[in-house]
Amino acid sequence: MATQRSENPTELKEEKIAIIGSGLIGRSWAMLFASGGYLVSLFDTDSRQVRDAMTNIQQQLTMLSERGLGRGSLSADIQFSRIKASTSLLEAVNNAVYIQECVPERKELKRAVLLEIDAAMTSTAILASSTSAMMPSLLSDHLTNKDRFIVAHPINPPFYVPVVEIVPAPWTADHVTTTTSEIMDAIAQVPVVFFKEVDGFSVGRIQFAILSVAYDLIKNDICDVDAIEVAMTEGLGMWYAFYGPFEVEHLNADGFLDLCNKYGEAVYRVQKTFAAPEKMEGPTAERMREQLELFCPLDKLQKKRQWRDERLAALSRLVRDLDKEEATPSGDN
Repeated sequence: MATQRSENPTELKEEKIAIIGSGLIGRSWAMLFASGGYLVSLFDTDSRQVRDAMTNIQQQLTMLSERGLGRGSLSADIQFSRIKASTSLLEAVNNAVYIQECVPERKELKRAVLLEIDAAMTSTAILASSTSAMMPSLLSDHLTNKDRFIVAHPINPPFYVPVVEIVPAPWTADHVTTTTSEIMDAIAQVPVVFFKEVDGFSVGRIQFAILSVAYDLIKNDICDVDAIEVAMTEGLGMWYAFYGPFEVEHLNADGFLDLCNKYGEAVYRVQKTFAAPEKMEGPTAERMREQLELFCPLDKLQKKRQWRDERLAALSRLVRDLDKEEATPSGDN
């Protein structure tokens, strides 16, 4: 069930958020926290990288404001003024109440950076990783403050897709999970809270399951890449923009149990035909590459990403407007 986002005026906060890593994910996090009124310290070891990140953030905030797609009620200028660049980890982490690690997805690199942060953070700060698939326990077992470590995994691109997976390690304190979820609410992200860790979390596991079935269809010459894309964008995607898979089925019958009684055997029969997962490589992957590049050449990827972001922003705005209409009592303007 979708969570409606608040449109209350954004208050300026005194709490400081540290973002470690100024790549695409780090920039999005910085923008999100600034839009929520937080003070933000954006850290990177490369001074040129972090300067470029600040320039890009300013451009994005201005563009979003001009198109009416910004987050919160603060102006683009005020949001940008809340973000400060830093090339000193100690300076960035000092007095931060929440720290979001966003370095590249390499286990040993993340473990090393997290250890540096662990040594510099206060004893009350929360340390979160943006990892897309690594188990929290594998990243934090060596930390002194491991009870304050958690995964807060955004979906790419974070500024346009609001879900954040909140995944605790076995030793994460309960209040850390609760507080992290509250912080996500405060910046209009939508937390999905896990009771315990699992490889791939939820979005990844569901996404990879779809990839596995679709890959098998192409491998066995049942259909081509375009057919799969259309089946998702003009079929399942239309449902899933508003409901999750279980509520879709709940609505497609007289409740979920009725669906199970009517179609459970058919679902199970088809599921038993699914092939074992295999690595996507070799001739099938090459054939898929050729088909994909026919309608999305590599030199057009950035343009296509921009198109995607604009559509995601428009969809978010549509959902927001529909929610607002539904929340307005009948007869009110």
